[in-house]
Amino acid sequence: MPIRAIIFDCDGTLVDSETLSNRALVEYVAEFGLVISLEESMARFVGCKLADCVADLESQLGRALPEHFIPELRRRMTRIFEAELKPIPGAHELLSRLEHPFAIASSGPRAKIELSLERTGLRAFFPDARIFSAYEIGCWKPDPTIFLRAASSLSVEPAECLVVEDSAPGIRGGVAAGMPTAALGQGEDRARELGAVASLASLSEVPDIIARL
Repeated sequence: MPIRAIIFDCDGTLVDSETLSNRALVEYVAEFGLVISLEESMARFVGCKLADCVADLESQLGRALPEHFIPELRRRMTRIFEAELKPIPGAHELLSRLEHPFAIASSGPRAKIELSLERTGLRAFFPDARIFSAYEIGCWKPDPTIFLRAASSLSVEPAECLVVEDSAPGIRGGVAAGMPTAALGQGEDRARELGAVASLASLSEVPDIIARL
């Protein structure tokens, strides 16, 4: 079945935010006595719901973090994004030339998605109706609901919709939705393990994947 639409993740797929977000997390949790490396944080938390990440950290720390931890962490992430966030290489070029309709399905809050798109010059590509946040839907990847909701808004069947994702939860969610899913930056073996139809080294390969499916 030919591809008629594309659903993109945001963090790590269109905007280069994962290292920045995890840097803020590592630096902040260290203030409470828990020292983890950036590499460990990336391996454990990329693509996961923030509340679940905090619960994992609390388990490791052996006590609850304060109620203000998540709001303060979000403020710190926002400051870093405003100063340093950049688009993933090739994002502008890809979105500018795509002939298929596309949307974003992100596990982040809408405010974070919109800030990320604005700071990287990508906001004009995504009207409000094409931005889907797990916080508004109430389901987080790998639950496929957000992908199915986005596909419905694009008036395509799941099998006609290509998902482009960088994280394991996102790739699993796209596969669970019955959508051909391309794994960005995962490597061929890992992509196959997660059920993706292809491994992408860069966003420039997306048109070739669309043509092949």
